[in-house]
Amino acid sequence: MRFRAAVLRSYEKPFTVEEVVLRTGPAVGEILVEIAGTGMCRTDLAVRRSAGRSPVPAVLGHEGAGVVVQTGGGPDAAIGVGDHVVLSFDSCGYCRTCRGAAPAYCDSFASLNLFGGRKEPPRLIDAAGKALAPRWFGQSSFAEYALVSARNAVRVDPALPLELLGPLGCGALTGAGAVLNTFSAGPGDTLVVFGAGAVGLTAVMAATAAGVLTVAVDRHPERLVSAERFGAIPLSAASPDLSERIRRLTDGGAQYALDTTASPPLINKALQALRPTGSLGLVARLHTPLALEPGTLDRGRSVRHLCEGGAIPGVLIPRLIGLWRAGRFPFDQLIRTYPLAGINEAERDCDAGRVVKPVLLPERASR
Repeated sequence: MRFRAAVLRSYEKPFTVEEVVLRTGPAVGEILVEIAGTGMCRTDLAVRRSAGRSPVPAVLGHEGAGVVVQTGGGPDAAIGVGDHVVLSFDSCGYCRTCRGAAPAYCDSFASLNLFGGRKEPPRLIDAAGKALAPRWFGQSSFAEYALVSARNAVRVDPALPLELLGPLGCGALTGAGAVLNTFSAGPGDTLVVFGAGAVGLTAVMAATAAGVLTVAVDRHPERLVSAERFGAIPLSAASPDLSERIRRLTDGGAQYALDTTASPPLINKALQALRPTGSLGLVARLHTPLALEPGTLDRGRSVRHLCEGGAIPGVLIPRLIGLWRAGRFPFDQLIRTYPLAGINEAERDCDAGRVVKPVLLPERASR
């Protein structure tokens, strides 16, 4: 099967949109999905800084949504041809954490999703016959079609605008999942979000929907305007005495903090802004050592890394769609669409902060 995909051939060069070949159809437990739209996530772009750990050439993309056109069947098959699905991260399904309903912490998460660790013969090749890297996040959805494990797919109502739903599979899942799943925050709780990008703003939306008093911290005034529109108290990252101001706004300190910046100085300020027993979640990968200032973990405060919001996609994605339909989770307001052929423009706009969440549309969907 031949179709078009955006291929990253080196860590320094732009994407090239070219013809690729899928050598085999779906095996048992797999589905072939015609992509309607796929979000561009910072994790896709971080491949360029992976120091060679994420293999290239590769078709990236891991916030896909589309229509099932073929299945490999299987005794437990629950998704069929014609179903509309949102695609999420890959997991093994049999390790202790997967069996314990925590697939985001699968023992093989990094290998399967980031580093091409699924052991299988090359299934996606370029027009010259050269193998492309194994499926990125079990998807490789910067393409017209994606071959995925059925366990990665969540069936959705076909009446919904499918081309916009892909970000629910990762970015929105991470931000909202941190608030609703990991923190289980609710009325009376307080939260501070550092970084008002796609993950931070969807965390703000989820917190507002849950009745949580939220402060959003960012260095970009336009991002703070968005955070305020979605229900947060805006606060500039350049504010003097930042932690003290957060403590005043949250009546003695936030119970929860979410950092999306990977900035050690801001992480220390987040810890200092917590109330006793408060918890900080980190969602971005650190690129430098994290030195904690004295006293930041005193009085029961804690810090941990959160992956995919600790979510079960099949549980949280329908919940987020329900909130969106009720007007309480307006993630679609973060989206700007681009044709798949415009992937390099989308990357430039994302890097420059001109767009919060790019969504790429294959040519069929963009016409």
